[in-house]
Amino acid sequence: MVIRITDISFDRSIIENDGSLTSQSRTFFRTLTNQALIIGSGSPEGVVIAEIGASYMDDTGITGAISYIKRDADDAVPPTPDKSKGWVLV
Repeated sequence: MVIRITDISFDRSIIENDGSLTSQSRTFFRTLTNQALIIGSGSPEGVVIAEIGASYMDDTGITGAISYIKRDADDAVPPTPDKSKGWVLV
C-alpha cells in the first residue's frame, strides 16, 4: 500500500463561506500533519502516539539512535490499542 499526500485542488476555495475549512482542505492538512517529522528527546517507543509511516528524530543526538520510523501496527490488544508502540530504529 502506498500513502501519498494528494494535491489540494487550487481551482476551488479552501474555506467555506462561514470561514471553516472545506472537507478537502481538512483531509489535506490532516494528512500533511500526520506525515510531518516529529522531533523529541529520547526514544519514541511507548511515548509518542503516531500513525504507521510517521518519522521521529531524537534531538538528544545519541550516536546510532537518532531516527525512528513508525513501522509496526499498533498493539491492538482489545479494548485499548496503544498507538505509541511500533517504533523502529532506522
